[in-house]
Amino acid sequence: MNAAQITTRPAPDSFFALRDVHAYYGESYIVQGITLEVKKGEVLALLGRNGAGKTSTLRAIARTDDPAVTHGEIWLEGQAVHPMKSWQASQAGIQLVPEDRRIIAGMTVEENLILAQVAPNKGWELEQIYDHFPRLAERRQQEGVTLSGGEQQMLAVARALAREVKLLLLDEPYEGLAPVIVREIEHIVHGIKELGITTIIVEQNAVAALRLADRAVILDSGELVFTGSAQELLEDESLRYRYLAI
Repeated sequence: MNAAQITTRPAPDSFFALRDVHAYYGESYIVQGITLEVKKGEVLALLGRNGAGKTSTLRAIARTDDPAVTHGEIWLEGQAVHPMKSWQASQAGIQLVPEDRRIIAGMTVEENLILAQVAPNKGWELEQIYDHFPRLAERRQQEGVTLSGGEQQMLAVARALAREVKLLLLDEPYEGLAPVIVREIEHIVHGIKELGITTIIVEQNAVAALRLADRAVILDSGELVFTGSAQELLEDESLRYRYLAI
């Protein structure tokens, strides 16, 4: 996809927008014409069953090579993101925290954070990060991959905040964590919301995501099938059962 596809800009009050985005893994049609908008400071829960296209949508927004976006537009604060490479999207303020966390082996907690700040644009200073993540401060000289699962998730989120963040993409932040650790990560994500950081969260624990979110969308087989308030979806058990089986 290239800049020649740029057409009309979103409305001035639109902070982030997808316009009819289509994406493929090879010949597999994954993201099928998604259109949505996110307001500044809003938390959007992006929900759906396994294989619905949730992670693929986040990866498309972050401009990773896979899936390949073949059509549509992605806008952030009036800036066209769709012609960008992933490193350019990151410099523009889109930070993806992937499900597998991707902590760099052989490096300490602090070295992982410092490495995130090598390229522009820099986000939080280390001391600000440690103020919000005191457990990381305690383990700053420990090798990152030796942390517990919950601590690695904290490090992955902190590493994203070490860069300038306009849009934070969280992919399954509670995956594989014990309930007590999930509550701790929830507390951290609530803190991020209180700071006014615009966030899209993908999470199989839909109820936990909805308790955090302002609005929710549901994907089914790569298509958008529901858009509404998080509270509306929390109160509609039949809708959750139909599309989320929860």
